Amino acid sequence: MTIDAPDLSSQLQGVQVGLDQIGEPLHATTFVVVDLETTGGSPSGSAITEIGAVKTRGGEVLGEFQTLVDPGLPIPPMIVALTGITDAMVVAAPRIEQVLPSFLEFLGDAVLVAHNAPFDVGFLKAACRQHGYRWPGNEVVDTVTLARRATTKEEAPNKKLSTLARAFGTVVTPNHRALEDARATSEILHHMLERLARFGITHREDLDALRNPVPEKLSKKATMADKVPAQPGVYVFRGPQGEHLYVGTSKNLRSRVKTYFTRGEQRRQIREMLELAVGVDTYVCATDLEARVVEVRMIDRHRPRYNRRSARPERTAWIGFTDERYPRLRVTRSASGGGALVGPMRGGGESQSAIEAVQHALGVRTCTTRLTIVPRAGARACLQKDLGQCAAPCVAGAESGYDATVAAATAALQDDPSPVVAALSQAIQEHVDKLDFERAAQLRDGISALVDGSMRAQRLQALRGVRLVAVKRSGHGFDVVCVADGVLAGSAHVSQGVWAACARLKDEWDEAPADALVEEREMIARWLESEGTRLVFIEGEWSSPAMGAARHARWVSARNLDRESVEQLRR
Repeated sequence: MTIDAPDLSSQLQGVQVGLDQIGEPLHATTFVVVDLETTGGSPSGSAITEIGAVKTRGGEVLGEFQTLVDPGLPIPPMIVALTGITDAMVVAAPRIEQVLPSFLEFLGDAVLVAHNAPFDVGFLKAACRQHGYRWPGNEVVDTVTLARRATTKEEAPNKKLSTLARAFGTVVTPNHRALEDARATSEILHHMLERLARFGITHREDLDALRNPVPEKLSKKATMADKVPAQPGVYVFRGPQGEHLYVGTSKNLRSRVKTYFTRGEQRRQIREMLELAVGVDTYVCATDLEARVVEVRMIDRHRPRYNRRSARPERTAWIGFTDERYPRLRVTRSASGGGALVGPMRGGGESQSAIEAVQHALGVRTCTTRLTIVPRAGARACLQKDLGQCAAPCVAGAESGYDATVAAATAALQDDPSPVVAALSQAIQEHVDKLDFERAAQLRDGISALVDGSMRAQRLQALRGVRLVAVKRSGHGFDVVCVADGVLAGSAHVSQGVWAACARLKDEWDEAPADALVEEREMIARWLESEGTRLVFIEGEWSSPAMGAARHARWVSARNLDRESVEQLRR
């Protein structure tokens, strides 16, 4: 059952989207409001003296976090007068590196809120960076930004915390101590969210509209996302004639589509696309891999005007031999031609570098003349023969030994590029000794391009004629994927009944289409190689241990060449 976008579309007909599938309502969003006291205004020369935080959901306080922090330097008198925090108060307090783990655990994946957020977040990020902690990258909301949209100049002439506290009549009065200020900010936040609900700010995703305002003509189109499910899949923006303008994927379709109309999109072409769009179609997919596969298939089929990635698969470069008695290497745009094809390559320039590497190492002819089977009378060889870099079939024909050169090049391209790597490594060292670093770099790049292309070709070839079902843990369940000849034939996401899902997909697998996209095959190969993937069923050539071991050995050999030899040469 080969996956196809129209099939997915038909599955969605008649499905009513529930309220729990259109995003996370703000009343169900967890906020952590934080406030810091510091020794100064910049993380580069100042340090944190106190952290206070309040965790809320739906207006209910879930927990509080407060601690003094030893800044490791004297607190300026002006700061002491402002906050009341003295050196004596923090002398027994923990250092920031001891506090960060507890605070980050308290923060979790909640939305981080602060008044003048760049100040507080800047100090926290600097502390994480300094002490080797990874900043979690939580969504950040600045109540100053919200206040500019939720309050008028008459009720709040400025957006200071004390001014907003008076405007909203908070129970807690801010006093330049971290926890009290965080409590006041939390109250202000919920008062402002109540006001903003009248302007359509009702879900977590809608907060982007406050941080990054967009032109009114685009914000009016935000209703396109109202019925989009909050599930993984593919989205398609359609134009006035129903044409595909842009195709993309997301793990949360509603959130992703909504961001196009609530964030300040700076890409000119995407802004142009959004102005043309009149609707959006979505296709829910069982797994993230399925969504990415459907995306590239749809881009290939419909060629959307505003997609750049994957839009021109026919431009993919490969390396192969010309079809003649004494073949030479060439760059081709087709993977179906004869000869020892290698690729896909990353571009024409990289392909040419790889070709030059093989020519230099093994003596494949560089001339572009189509040679006759029997050399013409009076034929003369070029300088390459005199330099010992070509067997010169142009003058010696079949007796030249050029067939052995082609065989060696074929083996290097299809199986093991180590002879090329070894020959060029010596040549590179010779050029380095002569201080000819430019030529050494060219040969180095040729090795890298060849090994990379050889690895990619072997990865794809390893899946030819193989049908399998694999499982990988994803979230709270498992992704089950069925692959036929390196092409996705079906997938499912289950929380239980993994073996039953595997058996069902195995019973439904069929042959892969002959025109399957190379990009899809590479996606499958990367997914199968990723950590945690387990094979459940397998049929085909790899069911033979000997065949599997031989291919695996060649694969590992090429990979080791890339990681060790090439990287050593790069250094």
